[in-house]
Amino acid sequence: MKNKGQSKSSKGKEKKSNTDIFDKFVPLENKTILLGVAGGIAAYKACDLASMLRQAGADVHAVMTPNAREFVTQLSLTTMTRNPAHCEQFGQSDNWRPEHIELAKKADLILIAPATADIIAKLANGICDDLLTTMVLASQAKVVLAPAMNPTMLAHPATQRNLETLENRFRYDIIAPEFGEVACGDVGAGKMASLETILAAVAARLLAHGTLAGKQVMVTAGGTREPIDPVRFIGNRSSGKMGIAMADALAGRGAEVILVSTVQVNRSYPVIVVETALDMQEVVESEFDGCDALVMTAAVADFRALRVANHKIKKTESEDLVLEFTKNPDIIDLLGRVKRPDQIIIGFAAESEELLSNANKKLKRKNLDFIVANDITVPDIGFGSDDNAVIILGADGSRENLQRMPKRAIAEHLCDLLVEEFTKMETPEEEAVL
Repeated sequence: MKNKGQSKSSKGKEKKSNTDIFDKFVPLENKTILLGVAGGIAAYKACDLASMLRQAGADVHAVMTPNAREFVTQLSLTTMTRNPAHCEQFGQSDNWRPEHIELAKKADLILIAPATADIIAKLANGICDDLLTTMVLASQAKVVLAPAMNPTMLAHPATQRNLETLENRFRYDIIAPEFGEVACGDVGAGKMASLETILAAVAARLLAHGTLAGKQVMVTAGGTREPIDPVRFIGNRSSGKMGIAMADALAGRGAEVILVSTVQVNRSYPVIVVETALDMQEVVESEFDGCDALVMTAAVADFRALRVANHKIKKTESEDLVLEFTKNPDIIDLLGRVKRPDQIIIGFAAESEELLSNANKKLKRKNLDFIVANDITVPDIGFGSDDNAVIILGADGSRENLQRMPKRAIAEHLCDLLVEEFTKMETPEEEAVL
Protein backbone atom coordinates (compact mmCIF):
# COMPACT_ATOMS: atom_id res chain seq x y z
CA MET A 1 0.00 0.00 0.00
CA LYS A 2 1.53 3.30 -1.10
CA ASN A 3 0.88 6.82 0.12
CA LYS A 4 0.63 7.86 -3.51
CA GLY A 5 -2.90 8.04 -4.70
CA GLN A 6 -4.49 8.20 -1.28
CA SER A 7 -7.53 10.43 -1.36
CA LYS A 8 -7.81 13.56 0.68
CA SER A 9 -10.41 14.09 3.32
CA SER A 10 -13.86 14.31 1.74
CA LYS A 11 -14.88 17.70 3.08
CA GLY A 12 -18.10 18.92 1.63
CA LYS A 13 -19.20 15.49 0.43
CA GLU A 14 -22.61 14.24 1.41
CA LYS A 15 -22.30 11.84 4.31
CA LYS A 16 -24.38 8.68 4.33
CA SER A 17 -26.40 7.94 7.42
CA ASN A 18 -25.71 4.86 9.49
CA THR A 19 -29.20 3.64 8.65
CA ASP A 20 -28.39 3.64 4.92
CA ILE A 21 -25.25 1.64 5.53
CA PHE A 22 -26.99 -0.92 7.74
CA ASP A 23 -29.70 -1.37 5.13
CA LYS A 24 -27.11 -1.89 2.40
CA PHE A 25 -24.97 -4.39 4.27
CA VAL A 26 -27.49 -6.80 5.71
CA PRO A 27 -25.21 -9.67 4.52
CA LEU A 28 -23.15 -9.16 7.70
CA GLU A 29 -25.83 -11.23 9.38
CA ASN A 30 -24.53 -14.55 10.71
CA LYS A 31 -20.94 -13.40 10.24
CA THR A 32 -18.45 -13.46 13.12
CA ILE A 33 -15.98 -10.57 13.13
CA LEU A 34 -13.06 -10.27 15.49
CA LEU A 35 -12.40 -6.57 16.03
CA GLY A 36 -8.77 -6.01 16.96
CA VAL A 37 -8.02 -2.71 18.70
CA ALA A 38 -4.41 -1.51 18.92
CA GLY A 39 -2.98 1.25 21.10
CA GLY A 40 -3.47 4.45 19.16
CA ILE A 41 -5.63 7.52 19.69
CA ALA A 42 -8.06 6.28 17.01
CA ALA A 43 -8.94 3.43 19.38
CA TYR A 44 -11.65 5.68 20.79
CA LYS A 45 -13.56 5.10 17.53
CA ALA A 46 -13.60 1.34 18.11
CA CYS A 47 -16.76 1.53 20.21
CA ASP A 48 -18.73 3.21 17.43
CA LEU A 49 -17.28 0.81 14.88
CA ALA A 50 -18.22 -2.19 17.03
CA SER A 51 -21.75 -0.84 17.37
CA MET A 52 -22.09 -0.29 13.61
CA LEU A 53 -20.84 -3.79 12.83
CA ARG A 54 -23.23 -5.32 15.35
CA GLN A 55 -26.20 -3.30 14.11
CA ALA A 56 -25.31 -4.44 10.57
CA GLY A 57 -25.88 -7.99 11.74
CA ALA A 58 -22.39 -9.19 12.70
CA ASP A 59 -21.45 -11.12 15.84
CA VAL A 60 -18.56 -8.96 17.07
CA HIS A 61 -15.83 -10.00 19.50
CA ALA A 62 -13.30 -7.34 20.53
CA VAL A 63 -9.66 -8.20 21.17
CA MET A 64 -7.45 -5.44 22.57
CA THR A 65 -3.72 -5.00 22.91
CA PRO A 66 -2.54 -4.01 26.40
CA ASN A 67 -1.75 -0.50 25.09
CA ALA A 68 -5.27 -0.12 23.72
CA ARG A 69 -6.56 -0.01 27.31
CA GLU A 70 -4.89 3.40 27.64
CA PHE A 71 -7.49 4.75 25.20
CA VAL A 72 -10.62 2.62 25.63
CA THR A 73 -11.88 0.24 28.31
CA GLN A 74 -12.78 -3.41 28.03
CA LEU A 75 -16.12 -2.59 29.64
CA SER A 76 -16.96 -0.13 26.84
CA LEU A 77 -16.21 -2.66 24.12
CA THR A 78 -18.04 -5.41 26.00
CA THR A 79 -21.09 -3.17 26.17
CA MET A 80 -20.95 -2.19 22.50
CA THR A 81 -20.31 -5.72 21.15
CA ARG A 82 -22.51 -7.51 23.73
CA ASN A 83 -19.70 -10.06 23.99
CA PRO A 84 -16.81 -10.15 26.49
CA ALA A 85 -13.87 -8.03 25.31
CA HIS A 86 -10.53 -9.87 25.51
CA CYS A 87 -7.07 -8.59 26.29
CA GLU A 88 -5.01 -10.91 28.49
CA GLN A 89 -2.73 -13.33 26.70
CA PHE A 90 -3.10 -15.87 29.47
CA GLY A 91 -6.60 -15.02 30.65
CA GLN A 92 -8.98 -17.57 32.09
CA SER A 93 -11.13 -19.49 29.61
CA ASP A 94 -14.50 -21.11 30.16
CA ASN A 95 -13.05 -24.47 29.11
CA TRP A 96 -9.71 -26.18 28.64
CA ARG A 97 -9.08 -24.85 25.12
CA PRO A 98 -6.65 -21.87 24.70
CA GLU A 99 -8.63 -18.65 24.33
CA HIS A 100 -6.82 -17.34 21.26
CA ILE A 101 -7.41 -20.60 19.38
CA GLU A 102 -11.11 -20.53 20.23
CA LEU A 103 -11.43 -16.93 19.05
CA ALA A 104 -9.39 -17.59 15.91
CA LYS A 105 -11.60 -20.50 14.87
CA LYS A 106 -14.79 -18.46 15.30
CA ALA A 107 -13.84 -15.73 12.88
CA ASP A 108 -15.17 -15.18 9.40
CA LEU A 109 -13.00 -12.07 9.27
CA ILE A 110 -10.48 -10.27 11.50
CA LEU A 111 -10.62 -6.47 11.40
CA ILE A 112 -7.89 -4.48 13.16
CA ALA A 113 -8.89 -0.84 13.55
CA PRO A 114 -6.86 1.07 14.38
CA ALA A 115 -3.78 -0.79 13.14
CA THR A 116 -0.75 1.02 14.55
CA ALA A 117 2.79 0.94 13.18
CA ASP A 118 3.66 -1.41 16.05
CA ILE A 119 0.95 -3.98 15.32
CA ILE A 120 1.68 -3.77 11.58
CA ALA A 121 5.38 -4.47 12.20
CA LYS A 122 4.61 -7.42 14.47
CA LEU A 123 2.20 -9.02 12.03
CA ALA A 124 4.59 -8.55 9.10
CA ASN A 125 7.33 -10.35 10.99
CA GLY A 126 5.27 -13.05 12.66
CA ILE A 127 5.71 -11.73 16.19
CA CYS A 128 2.94 -12.79 18.53
CA ASP A 129 3.58 -11.40 22.01
CA ASP A 130 0.00 -10.49 22.94
CA LEU A 131 -3.46 -11.98 22.52
CA LEU A 132 -4.31 -10.06 19.33
CA THR A 133 -1.16 -10.98 17.36
CA THR A 134 -1.28 -14.58 18.61
CA MET A 135 -4.90 -14.85 17.56
CA VAL A 136 -4.18 -13.54 14.05
CA LEU A 137 -1.43 -16.08 13.49
CA ALA A 138 -3.68 -18.86 14.77
CA SER A 139 -6.51 -18.00 12.37
CA GLN A 140 -7.19 -18.79 8.72
CA ALA A 141 -9.75 -15.98 8.48
CA LYS A 142 -9.35 -13.05 6.12
CA VAL A 143 -7.54 -10.11 7.79
CA VAL A 144 -8.40 -6.46 7.13
CA LEU A 145 -6.29 -3.61 8.54
CA ALA A 146 -7.21 0.06 8.93
CA PRO A 147 -3.87 1.82 9.61
CA ALA A 148 -3.84 4.94 11.77
CA MET A 149 -0.69 6.80 12.77
CA ASN A 150 1.41 9.92 12.33
CA PRO A 151 2.00 10.68 8.60
CA THR A 152 5.78 10.49 9.01
CA MET A 153 5.48 7.08 10.66
CA LEU A 154 3.24 5.87 7.84
CA ALA A 155 5.67 7.11 5.19
CA HIS A 156 8.69 5.52 6.87
CA PRO A 157 10.27 2.85 4.63
CA ALA A 158 9.94 0.25 7.39
CA THR A 159 6.19 0.81 7.70
CA GLN A 160 5.74 0.82 3.92
CA ARG A 161 7.74 -2.39 3.63
CA ASN A 162 5.66 -4.02 6.35
CA LEU A 163 2.41 -2.97 4.70
CA GLU A 164 3.64 -4.30 1.37
CA THR A 165 4.49 -7.62 3.01
CA LEU A 166 1.07 -7.90 4.63
CA GLU A 167 -0.78 -6.92 1.47
CA ASN A 168 1.21 -8.86 -1.11
CA ARG A 169 2.67 -11.82 0.76
CA PHE A 170 0.02 -12.49 3.39
CA ARG A 171 -2.95 -11.27 1.33
CA TYR A 172 -4.27 -8.90 4.02
CA ASP A 173 -6.59 -6.12 2.88
CA ILE A 174 -5.35 -2.62 3.72
CA ILE A 175 -7.91 0.18 4.04
CA ALA A 176 -5.88 3.26 3.14
CA PRO A 177 -5.83 5.99 5.80
CA GLU A 178 -7.20 9.40 4.94
CA PHE A 179 -5.46 12.74 4.49
CA GLY A 180 -6.05 15.26 7.25
CA GLU A 181 -4.97 16.55 10.64
CA VAL A 182 -3.93 13.82 13.08
CA ALA A 183 -3.92 13.92 16.89
CA CYS A 184 -0.46 15.48 17.20
CA GLY A 185 -1.45 18.35 14.91
CA ASP A 186 0.50 17.18 11.87
CA VAL A 187 -1.30 17.12 8.54
CA GLY A 188 -0.94 14.33 6.02
CA ALA A 189 -2.01 10.78 5.21
CA GLY A 190 -2.45 8.91 8.50
CA LYS A 191 -6.00 9.38 9.77
CA MET A 192 -7.88 6.13 10.10
CA ALA A 193 -10.42 5.72 7.30
CA SER A 194 -13.98 6.71 8.12
CA LEU A 195 -16.11 4.13 9.90
CA GLU A 196 -18.44 4.03 6.89
CA THR A 197 -15.48 3.22 4.62
CA ILE A 198 -14.30 0.48 6.97
CA LEU A 199 -17.78 -1.02 7.23
CA ALA A 200 -18.14 -1.01 3.45
CA ALA A 201 -14.74 -2.68 3.00
CA VAL A 202 -15.60 -5.41 5.52
CA ALA A 203 -18.94 -6.10 3.86
CA ALA A 204 -17.36 -6.17 0.40
CA ARG A 205 -14.72 -8.62 1.58
CA LEU A 206 -17.23 -10.96 3.18
CA LEU A 207 -19.46 -10.83 0.11
CA ALA A 208 -16.60 -11.38 -2.33
CA HIS A 209 -14.81 -14.14 -0.43
CA GLY A 210 -15.03 -17.44 -2.27
CA THR A 211 -17.10 -16.19 -5.21
CA LEU A 212 -14.52 -17.63 -7.64
CA ALA A 213 -13.60 -20.69 -5.59
CA GLY A 214 -12.97 -23.72 -7.77
CA LYS A 215 -12.18 -21.63 -10.86
CA GLN A 216 -8.71 -21.67 -12.39
CA VAL A 217 -7.75 -18.37 -13.93
CA MET A 218 -4.54 -17.53 -15.75
CA VAL A 219 -3.30 -13.93 -15.84
CA THR A 220 -0.47 -12.51 -17.93
CA ALA A 221 1.41 -9.42 -16.79
CA GLY A 222 4.20 -7.08 -17.84
CA GLY A 223 5.88 -6.23 -21.11
CA THR A 224 7.90 -8.78 -23.03
CA ARG A 225 11.57 -8.17 -23.81
CA GLU A 226 12.79 -9.16 -27.26
CA PRO A 227 16.61 -9.48 -27.36
CA ILE A 228 18.80 -7.87 -30.00
CA ASP A 229 22.12 -9.03 -28.56
CA PRO A 230 23.26 -10.29 -25.12
CA VAL A 231 22.99 -6.73 -23.73
CA ARG A 232 20.13 -5.00 -25.53
CA PHE A 233 16.47 -5.71 -26.02
CA ILE A 234 13.33 -4.09 -27.40
CA GLY A 235 10.56 -3.67 -24.86
CA ASN A 236 7.69 -1.44 -23.85
CA ARG A 237 6.57 0.66 -20.90
CA SER A 238 4.30 -1.91 -19.24
CA SER A 239 5.06 -2.25 -15.52
CA GLY A 240 2.94 -5.35 -14.93
CA LYS A 241 0.95 -3.57 -12.18
CA MET A 242 -2.45 -4.23 -13.77
CA GLY A 243 -1.80 -7.92 -14.21
CA ILE A 244 -0.45 -8.34 -10.70
CA ALA A 245 -3.44 -6.44 -9.28
CA MET A 246 -5.73 -8.72 -11.30
CA ALA A 247 -4.04 -11.88 -10.02
CA ASP A 248 -4.21 -10.59 -6.43
CA ALA A 249 -7.91 -9.78 -6.76
CA LEU A 250 -8.67 -13.21 -8.19
CA ALA A 251 -6.76 -14.93 -5.39
CA GLY A 252 -8.77 -12.88 -2.91
CA ARG A 253 -11.97 -14.27 -4.46
CA GLY A 254 -10.77 -17.84 -3.95
CA ALA A 255 -9.71 -18.59 -7.53
CA GLU A 256 -6.77 -20.85 -8.33
CA VAL A 257 -4.46 -18.34 -9.97
CA ILE A 258 -1.53 -18.80 -12.33
CA LEU A 259 0.38 -15.60 -13.05
CA VAL A 260 2.57 -15.61 -16.17
CA SER A 261 4.68 -12.50 -15.74
CA THR A 262 7.74 -10.74 -17.10
CA VAL A 263 8.05 -9.18 -13.63
CA GLN A 264 9.27 -11.28 -10.70
CA VAL A 265 6.92 -11.03 -7.72
CA ASN A 266 6.66 -13.03 -4.53
CA ARG A 267 3.11 -14.32 -4.09
CA SER A 268 1.26 -17.18 -2.46
CA TYR A 269 -0.02 -18.39 -5.85
CA PRO A 270 2.19 -19.80 -8.68
CA VAL A 271 4.16 -17.21 -10.64
CA ILE A 272 5.84 -18.28 -13.88
CA VAL A 273 8.42 -15.75 -15.03
CA VAL A 274 8.99 -15.35 -18.76
CA GLU A 275 10.88 -12.88 -20.91
CA THR A 276 9.94 -13.00 -24.58
CA ALA A 277 6.68 -13.30 -26.48
CA LEU A 278 7.62 -16.85 -27.52
CA ASP A 279 8.32 -17.76 -23.88
CA MET A 280 4.91 -16.43 -22.88
CA GLN A 281 3.18 -18.19 -25.75
CA GLU A 282 4.67 -21.54 -24.75
CA VAL A 283 3.51 -21.25 -21.13
CA VAL A 284 0.07 -19.81 -21.85
CA GLU A 285 -0.76 -22.37 -24.53
CA SER A 286 0.34 -25.25 -22.27
CA GLU A 287 -1.84 -24.03 -19.37
CA PHE A 288 -4.86 -22.71 -21.25
CA ASP A 289 -6.78 -25.96 -21.67
CA GLY A 290 -7.03 -26.43 -17.90
CA CYS A 291 -8.17 -22.85 -17.24
CA ASP A 292 -11.69 -21.52 -16.86
CA ALA A 293 -10.57 -18.00 -17.80
CA LEU A 294 -7.63 -16.07 -19.19
CA VAL A 295 -7.03 -12.39 -18.42
CA MET A 296 -4.40 -11.18 -20.87
CA THR A 297 -3.09 -7.90 -19.45
CA ALA A 298 0.48 -8.40 -20.73
CA ALA A 299 1.85 -6.04 -23.35
CA VAL A 300 3.26 -8.59 -25.79
CA ALA A 301 5.69 -7.22 -28.38
CA ASP A 302 4.31 -7.35 -31.90
CA PHE A 303 7.78 -7.91 -33.40
CA ARG A 304 11.10 -9.55 -32.49
CA ALA A 305 14.55 -9.33 -34.04
CA LEU A 306 14.91 -11.67 -37.01
CA ARG A 307 18.44 -12.45 -35.90
CA VAL A 308 19.86 -12.08 -32.39
CA ALA A 309 23.57 -11.33 -32.28
CA ASN A 310 25.68 -13.74 -30.25
CA HIS A 311 27.93 -10.91 -29.09
CA LYS A 312 27.35 -7.29 -28.16
CA ILE A 313 26.88 -5.18 -31.27
CA LYS A 314 29.76 -2.69 -31.45
CA LYS A 315 29.71 0.87 -32.63
CA THR A 316 30.90 1.39 -36.18
CA GLU A 317 31.86 4.42 -38.20
CA SER A 318 28.45 4.33 -39.81
CA GLU A 319 25.78 6.55 -38.25
CA ASP A 320 23.05 3.99 -38.87
CA LEU A 321 22.23 0.51 -37.65
CA VAL A 322 19.71 -1.55 -39.57
CA LEU A 323 17.79 -4.29 -37.75
CA GLU A 324 15.35 -6.69 -39.33
CA PHE A 325 12.23 -7.75 -37.46
CA THR A 326 9.66 -10.48 -37.82
CA LYS A 327 6.16 -10.71 -36.39
CA ASN A 328 5.53 -12.36 -33.05
CA PRO A 329 2.54 -14.69 -32.72
CA ASP A 330 -0.65 -13.01 -31.50
CA ILE A 331 -1.19 -15.17 -28.42
CA ILE A 332 -4.68 -14.04 -27.52
CA ASP A 333 -5.82 -14.29 -31.16
CA LEU A 334 -4.64 -17.90 -31.33
CA LEU A 335 -6.37 -18.83 -28.08
CA GLY A 336 -9.56 -16.99 -29.04
CA ARG A 337 -9.91 -19.35 -31.99
CA VAL A 338 -9.70 -22.51 -29.88
CA LYS A 339 -11.43 -21.46 -26.65
CA ARG A 340 -14.29 -23.62 -25.48
CA PRO A 341 -17.81 -22.27 -24.77
CA ASP A 342 -17.12 -22.70 -21.03
CA GLN A 343 -13.96 -20.57 -21.15
CA ILE A 344 -13.75 -16.78 -20.80
CA ILE A 345 -11.06 -14.55 -22.28
CA ILE A 346 -10.55 -10.92 -21.26
CA GLY A 347 -8.15 -8.89 -23.39
CA PHE A 348 -6.65 -5.43 -23.00
CA ALA A 349 -6.18 -2.72 -25.63
CA ALA A 350 -3.82 0.18 -25.01
CA GLU A 351 -4.49 2.67 -27.79
CA SER A 352 -3.23 6.13 -28.73
CA GLU A 353 -6.01 6.91 -31.25
CA GLU A 354 -9.52 5.76 -32.19
CA LEU A 355 -9.80 3.97 -28.85
CA LEU A 356 -13.31 2.53 -29.16
CA SER A 357 -13.04 1.63 -32.83
CA ASN A 358 -9.74 -0.21 -32.45
CA ALA A 359 -10.81 -1.94 -29.24
CA ASN A 360 -14.10 -3.10 -30.76
CA LYS A 361 -12.31 -4.52 -33.80
CA LYS A 362 -9.95 -6.49 -31.54
CA LEU A 363 -12.86 -7.74 -29.44
CA LYS A 364 -14.59 -9.24 -32.47
CA ARG A 365 -11.56 -10.35 -34.46
CA LYS A 366 -10.00 -12.21 -31.53
CA ASN A 367 -13.25 -13.78 -30.28
CA LEU A 368 -12.95 -12.24 -26.81
CA ASP A 369 -15.65 -12.05 -24.16
CA PHE A 370 -14.49 -8.64 -22.92
CA ILE A 371 -11.83 -6.13 -23.85
CA VAL A 372 -10.52 -3.44 -21.52
CA ALA A 373 -9.49 -0.34 -23.46
CA ASN A 374 -7.43 2.58 -22.21
CA ASP A 375 -6.11 5.71 -23.85
CA ILE A 376 -2.33 5.79 -23.35
CA THR A 377 -2.14 9.49 -24.29
CA VAL A 378 -3.80 10.52 -21.01
CA PRO A 379 -1.03 11.67 -18.63
CA ASP A 380 -0.38 10.13 -15.18
CA ILE A 381 -2.43 6.96 -15.74
CA GLY A 382 -1.82 3.67 -17.48
CA PHE A 383 1.75 2.45 -17.95
CA GLY A 384 3.70 2.55 -14.68
CA SER A 385 0.88 4.24 -12.75
CA ASP A 386 -1.10 2.81 -9.84
CA ASP A 387 -4.29 4.18 -11.46
CA ASN A 388 -6.06 3.89 -14.77
CA ALA A 389 -9.29 4.87 -16.50
CA VAL A 390 -10.77 2.30 -18.87
CA ILE A 391 -13.72 1.39 -21.04
CA ILE A 392 -14.87 -2.24 -20.89
CA LEU A 393 -16.55 -3.57 -24.02
CA GLY A 394 -18.43 -6.88 -23.97
CA ALA A 395 -19.08 -9.33 -26.79
CA ASP A 396 -22.80 -8.84 -26.07
CA GLY A 397 -22.51 -5.14 -26.96
CA SER A 398 -22.24 -3.91 -23.37
CA ARG A 399 -20.08 -0.93 -22.55
CA GLU A 400 -18.88 0.41 -19.19
CA ASN A 401 -16.82 3.52 -18.52
CA LEU A 402 -14.65 3.32 -15.41
CA GLN A 403 -13.30 6.71 -14.41
CA ARG A 404 -9.82 7.05 -12.92
CA MET A 405 -9.38 4.59 -10.06
CA PRO A 406 -6.70 2.29 -8.62
CA LYS A 407 -5.83 -0.67 -10.82
CA ARG A 408 -6.82 -2.99 -7.97
CA ALA A 409 -10.34 -1.47 -8.07
CA ILE A 410 -10.50 -2.12 -11.82
CA ALA A 411 -9.36 -5.69 -11.14
CA GLU A 412 -12.12 -6.18 -8.58
CA HIS A 413 -14.67 -4.96 -11.14
CA LEU A 414 -13.37 -7.48 -13.67
CA CYS A 415 -13.70 -10.18 -11.02
CA ASP A 416 -17.36 -9.19 -10.66
CA LEU A 417 -17.79 -9.61 -14.43
CA LEU A 418 -16.21 -13.06 -14.28
CA VAL A 419 -18.54 -14.07 -11.44
CA GLU A 420 -21.54 -12.90 -13.50
CA GLU A 421 -20.39 -14.77 -16.62
CA PHE A 422 -19.71 -18.01 -14.77
CA THR A 423 -23.12 -17.73 -13.09
CA LYS A 424 -24.78 -17.39 -16.51
CA MET A 425 -22.93 -20.47 -17.77
CA GLU A 426 -23.98 -22.53 -14.77
CA THR A 427 -27.64 -21.44 -14.85
CA PRO A 428 -29.86 -23.71 -16.98
CA GLU A 429 -31.57 -21.87 -19.84
CA GLU A 430 -35.09 -22.62 -18.60
CA GLU A 431 -34.20 -21.27 -15.14
CA ALA A 432 -32.68 -18.13 -16.68
CA VAL A 433 -35.89 -17.53 -18.64
CA LEU A 434 -38.01 -17.85 -15.50
